[in-house]
Amino acid sequence: MIRMNYILGYRKFAYMLLLPFWMLDFTVVLGQVSTNHRVIILSDIEADPDDTQSLVRLLLYSNQIDIKGLIATTSVWQKDRISPESIKKVIRAYGKVQPNLNKHEPGFPNPGFLMSVVKNGATKYGMLSVGKGQESEGSKWIIKELEKKDGRPLYVAVWGGVNTLAQALFCLRETKSAIEIKQLVAKLRIYTISDQDDSGIWLRNNFPDLQYVVSPGDDYGSSTWVAINSQIKGISNHEISNKWIADNIQQGHGALGALYPDVSWGVEGDTPSFLNLIPNGLNNPEHPDYGGWGGRYELLKPKFSKQKKGSSGVPLEAETHEIWTDTKDNYTPFVNNAFGRALKLDTSHYNDNKATLWRWRGDFQNDFAARMNWCLADYKNANHPPVPVLKGATEITVRSGEGFRLDGSDSNDPDGDNLSYLWFNYPEAGSYKKDFKVSPENYPSVWITAPRVDKIETAHIILKVTDKGAPNLSRYKRIIVTIEPK
Repeated sequence: MIRMNYILGYRKFAYMLLLPFWMLDFTVVLGQVSTNHRVIILSDIEADPDDTQSLVRLLLYSNQIDIKGLIATTSVWQKDRISPESIKKVIRAYGKVQPNLNKHEPGFPNPGFLMSVVKNGATKYGMLSVGKGQESEGSKWIIKELEKKDGRPLYVAVWGGVNTLAQALFCLRETKSAIEIKQLVAKLRIYTISDQDDSGIWLRNNFPDLQYVVSPGDDYGSSTWVAINSQIKGISNHEISNKWIADNIQQGHGALGALYPDVSWGVEGDTPSFLNLIPNGLNNPEHPDYGGWGGRYELLKPKFSKQKKGSSGVPLEAETHEIWTDTKDNYTPFVNNAFGRALKLDTSHYNDNKATLWRWRGDFQNDFAARMNWCLADYKNANHPPVPVLKGATEITVRSGEGFRLDGSDSNDPDGDNLSYLWFNYPEAGSYKKDFKVSPENYPSVWITAPRVDKIETAHIILKVTDKGAPNLSRYKRIIVTIEPK
């Protein structure tokens, strides 16, 4: 028994040691290895309980997302006040569970560090806070982080108004050369939860080179991000129900869960802004068109005639440049089969922009629930994500009509759980837009015949590996196949 405990302890130690190398992207900056995507959050917290909800989830991924700023801002729903103390309240609750979180994965930051990056944004609404003499602690902090000699992009996730960022870029434009501005803007990646003040369209018009993901205007009902809390016909929607939230997040999960508020409008409307930053093997925020937990987007100039005006009072204006915005997935879910092959295609079919996000909702909700369990549970009494392993490269080239094998049979699970496999083509993510069958889709390795093409095309094959722990957790491998004509 002593020897067995030693072996199990060693396996856990080895897994914990290697996990960051398996799961995270690395960039070398000034001779130092930096991990994780760095992000600054702009939050109109207290305008709606969903900012607090999203902040709870964000902190549970703070070892995988490099949080560089938590800036309290205004919005159309909260025009003349900010609430940084509410951010600090959530951090204090996080501090009570942070030591236990580190038992499951390393790298959860000290709460003192997180407190140090809480900053005050502008206290006035929208463009009233943009111009000479309108600097805030938050706008200065954005400039400071953006000017750091860090080779990684700087993501800005906007949960409310974006005027604090607008002021930062206004100040930079006043003090920097055109070349310097171009270099700094090239480092920025913006994801805003629709337009919640009038500075969003100003930013997009004045800095057209910004990588800017947005469902423009304030017609929230037709946006991609609202799929996180929309009730979808044909499925149970249990994972966004109040009972699921109470059982899996709020009650019996420590101080952080106890702080998670009930839903007043929609649950976690701001969360999609950072979901694609989580390193799960599927997400690639540098390519919004690839699709992932936060949805999929295309670079285009939306037709102004098709945009609808919401009720917030934010002005609706035509876009003058291309932006990353809503697009559609043609999606038929796989569901469990009672007998025979473990998975089958459902009878329900979806073709809309919301499907680009909610198709992953069960996966990321289970992941949230598992991490909430980490707040109190010891390692052996909690579930941890599987590790997909692909034999061979994740980018391959084949000829038209040629067969090729993909093999994920070396995938493993840190808890020793049984694994399920699902292979599928993601047509919208590649240039070859027609679907083609991967069969048997639930076997650890598959043989695929490339479609016949008359020009070079790309196809994205996704391997989804899911454990049978509680709750089930999924991780992915994305294989990009270049298909050359014969």
